[in-house]
Amino acid sequence: MIEASKITYEGDGPIVNEFCITICTVNGSGSATANNILYRTLFHLGIPTSGKNVFPSNIKGLPTWFVIRASEKGHTGRQLHDDIVVAMNQVTFEKDMQYLAKGGVVFYANNLSLPETPRDDLIYYPMPIKNLIKGTDVPRKLQAFMENMLFVGIVGQVLGIPLEALYSTIYSHFSSKPTVAESNFSMVKTGFDYAAEHLEKKDRFFVKKLPPLTDYILTDGNNAGGLGSLFGGVEFCSWYPITPATSLVEAMIDQVDQLRLDPVTSKKTCVILQVEDELAAMGAAIGAGWGGLRSMTATSGPGISLMTENLGLAYFTETPVVVWDVQRVGPSTGLPTRTAQGDLSMLYYLGHGDTSHIILIPGTPTECFEFGWRSLDLAERFQTPIFVLTDLDLGMNQWVTKKFVYPNKPIDRGRIIWEKELDQFKDWGRYKDIEGDGIPYRTVMGNQNPKAAYFTRGTGHDEYGGYSEDPENWSRMLMRIEKKLNSAVPLLPDPIFRRSKSEDVEIGIIGMGSTDDALRETQDKLAEMGIAVDYMRVRALPTNPAVREFIASHTRNYVLELNRDGQLCEILSLEISEYSQKLISISDIGGMPMTAEWAVESIINQERKEGKRGN
Repeated sequence: MIEASKITYEGDGPIVNEFCITICTVNGSGSATANNILYRTLFHLGIPTSGKNVFPSNIKGLPTWFVIRASEKGHTGRQLHDDIVVAMNQVTFEKDMQYLAKGGVVFYANNLSLPETPRDDLIYYPMPIKNLIKGTDVPRKLQAFMENMLFVGIVGQVLGIPLEALYSTIYSHFSSKPTVAESNFSMVKTGFDYAAEHLEKKDRFFVKKLPPLTDYILTDGNNAGGLGSLFGGVEFCSWYPITPATSLVEAMIDQVDQLRLDPVTSKKTCVILQVEDELAAMGAAIGAGWGGLRSMTATSGPGISLMTENLGLAYFTETPVVVWDVQRVGPSTGLPTRTAQGDLSMLYYLGHGDTSHIILIPGTPTECFEFGWRSLDLAERFQTPIFVLTDLDLGMNQWVTKKFVYPNKPIDRGRIIWEKELDQFKDWGRYKDIEGDGIPYRTVMGNQNPKAAYFTRGTGHDEYGGYSEDPENWSRMLMRIEKKLNSAVPLLPDPIFRRSKSEDVEIGIIGMGSTDDALRETQDKLAEMGIAVDYMRVRALPTNPAVREFIASHTRNYVLELNRDGQLCEILSLEISEYSQKLISISDIGGMPMTAEWAVESIINQERKEGKRGN
């Protein structure tokens, strides 16, 4: 693995708009606002950036880190080393400095004790936080929180962030609380003025304003997914709180009153119901879907484990429902506040007996919004559970993402039939394949036609819902469901391709979800090393023919993912078995987002093992 202290910066000139800042504080210290002010200011200056919160699963007291990656090149994935550390926590101070490259920068509260033998290849800026706060009129009980705004001003001034840019961000953030905005800006200005007068610029990192990112917004995947679901016409959401999925439903709660009020009655057109546990959440969502509502729930891996039996019921009774799985590290309770991609196999094979499921895998908040409404359409069209698989990194962290596009087609309710339509059928059965594509017609609550009723059962049933243990009937039912789901493949999101500029490329790299930023940067780094690779991001399972074509067209395909067993690689090997020998698994599980440095090193090592590269 790469050692940060061995990394050196090229040349000796300014490094502009290319750096990683890690702010090291204590959980519950009120640093979140300061972190976001600094992060959002960089975005408002037109610099592509990302903000990742690395926090413990306790409420208060343990170390927490906020990592800002700014990159004019657009490389905003996590990186292994830091360029700048803002140290506000004595407990982690010495270790935090180990992640700095040679020539890196340390801003530290000067009440912290430096290590006995501090590194002499770093640049230090002491910050007299305690003394500066004493010179203000901040009430004693608020001083610990307001201290954080001082480092925003100090860091901002040294990096060359204009004071007016910080002012604009603060007053935008506290737009409804001008008094609070004023007090926060006063702290920022105090730190800014101190740095201007007392700190001599010694490092190479600078911020330069770029043209505004007018086609982009700042948001997280959970907010985007919740918003997309509301725009997609969701009518019922039952849920039980669990990290890291809770904020998805909370985003819906925050916006449902604005977006989902009937213009005539002023009543809500979407019910959001918190229940006692995940079993109840899944049961209620299935009941709503069976009754005719566009229905969903959101959870994480442990919740899926509890929901499995009910999801088998939804699969076999062909009840539409959407399930968001925002992954964290498992098994068991695992690491609730760390990210992973370890639930893919569980969802793919979920349930006993012969089952198969549709899984959508967004890689950006923009796609979370889009898949929010598309998943509801797919669930109703194919009368089956649809999984949307994200993770903590995509769901809870801040991303620069393209503005959302309003759904460009009418809501697809699938084959719901009402009284007059039902009379047109000579022989309707709830599970009868009338059209020959495996998708039956369904009736829902409110249909007054005497023919509309049927018995819903999870046991063996025939085309009309009647009880059956006939072997041939059982086989026909399962084969029809499989046929139905196979017909969904052309309507699932296509993979995203990023081709090399070179021709006759031998190497492909394959990923999914939140690793997109890291893998795009990996492709660029390999190109700089003279190694041409094509990149494909899988966005849905089952896969479509384009995935097969990509794998077939390369001699070696490295599948990079964040789990122990290489789950995506295993599934691709199963679905595209004729080219399984072309698939090589590279996986990592430690709870942190993927880095391009790790990916490049892993691919190079594997190439040497394959005998394709020298030492």
